[in-house]
Amino acid sequence: MQLEFIPVEEFYFALTLAVRTLDDLEKPGLVAQVRSHFQTQYGQPSTVASGKQNTFNYVFRVLDVDNSPSPMLIVSISDYQDKLRLSSDYGWMLDAQRKPIRTDNFSQREQFAQQLRSHLQQSLQLPLS
Repeated sequence: MQLEFIPVEEFYFALTLAVRTLDDLEKPGLVAQVRSHFQTQYGQPSTVASGKQNTFNYVFRVLDVDNSPSPMLIVSISDYQDKLRLSSDYGWMLDAQRKPIRTDNFSQREQFAQQLRSHLQQSLQLPLS
């Protein structure tokens, strides 16, 4: 799995309309470790998060996973109420009225979530499973 960071200058709200939560991971210190790693590696988050329950949101394009019929796959990694939230539009797409609808890949969301956790665990050297 290859993730390409989307900086705030390139982020468009429309990209996240079909993004839904994959997993909320709650482990002591995990949010702080991920925040520190991402700030060091990417700098400013993709979107400005305000408030105590959400302080960062890093958004990535996934370059080597098929999300047909959607032409692109997005992953969002954020904090929410002291949990690490993994979200994606895998298995979703926007219809002509820009409303999220399920695709054939929807039934494979848990497998994709496991693949994402595994990738992040390896790249961040953190126990996510």
